[in-house]
Amino acid sequence: MDFSLSMEQEILRNSVRDFAEKEIKPVARELDEKEEFSYETMRKMADLGLFGMFVSEKYGGQGMDYVSYIIATEEIARVDGSHAATVAAGNSLGIGPLYYFGNEDQKMKYLPALCSGEALWGFGLTEPNAGSDAGNSKTTGALDGDKWVVNGSKIFITNASTRITSGVTALCRTGTREDGRPELSCILVESGAPGFEAREMHGKLMWRASNTSELYFDDCRVPQENLLGPRGHGFYQMLQTLDGGRLSIGAMGLGGAQGCFDLALKYSREREQFGKPISNFQVNAFKLADMALEIECARLILYKACWLRDNNKPFSKEAAMAKLHCSEVMYRCANHAVQLHGGYGLMKEYDVERFYRDQKLLEIGEGTSEVQRIVISRLIGAL
Repeated sequence: MDFSLSMEQEILRNSVRDFAEKEIKPVARELDEKEEFSYETMRKMADLGLFGMFVSEKYGGQGMDYVSYIIATEEIARVDGSHAATVAAGNSLGIGPLYYFGNEDQKMKYLPALCSGEALWGFGLTEPNAGSDAGNSKTTGALDGDKWVVNGSKIFITNASTRITSGVTALCRTGTREDGRPELSCILVESGAPGFEAREMHGKLMWRASNTSELYFDDCRVPQENLLGPRGHGFYQMLQTLDGGRLSIGAMGLGGAQGCFDLALKYSREREQFGKPISNFQVNAFKLADMALEIECARLILYKACWLRDNNKPFSKEAAMAKLHCSEVMYRCANHAVQLHGGYGLMKEYDVERFYRDQKLLEIGEGTSEVQRIVISRLIGAL
């Protein structure tokens, strides 16, 4: 077994890490405080090639492997969760469904702008009463002549209401199957479509500098050709999209945990009590040792899941495991990091406070920790 990264992947890690330290870190705290999505850093991330990383060059992508995409997301998350969320959702949830399930016309129409970072795209799945029970979506899509008429709402949708958002993929009920279950299909709704409104959400605990939206569809009419893939394949498309999305959430957990460790190690070496650095006290040294151990284990399981995907092997179980483990590792690392900072860890002037808040969504978004355990239980034959 070879656990080494390629030279290209090492170069990518170093370049993204350097970018995050120089361009994102200096503004992250202020953007978080203002709840402000930064179009300037968005443009810089796009110029670095962080969108469409796994997409073929034919459609304007970078043509990289999935491990490389995850490394880039990890390095952004090591500095700031909000910017990592923009990259992760932009690729896995925005670009991913269009790339994997769109027809040639849809790919050529939407992907070049999304891969260049000129535009963003949302993935409309969650609803006020359909979170973990995503198959209970109430948003409807009815075919009327050559138009789909969409009615309903979505909530907590990333990248869906920026001024560069060009549209969303909406999961809709388009009928009833023979077994009585709802027929679910994905419909592409462009920004500005009549009857479609995207509203930015504020007052968030975490990812305050990322764009989160509520979507409203009121007799929204879109062309019949805006159906993504075959009719009735929406649930399958959603599950496939979430498998990839879990890897990017895992990368955010891994990168965030690494960021917490870096901050905690630096502070504990500088902070002195009783005449010596607090890192020298065994109780604190053991916290740092535990963090380092868990981060290494998390990186191994996440990279393995990505390797499986890159090699066209089943990876659903490993994706769920990676998402679950990495998000909970960040929880423990953030907790240790704040504890090592003491009272200063509770102050906004210290970045560890932001990491502590940002972590929580990782246990909720793209499948809660409870849902991941259900998925894993089924895949190992326990349920």
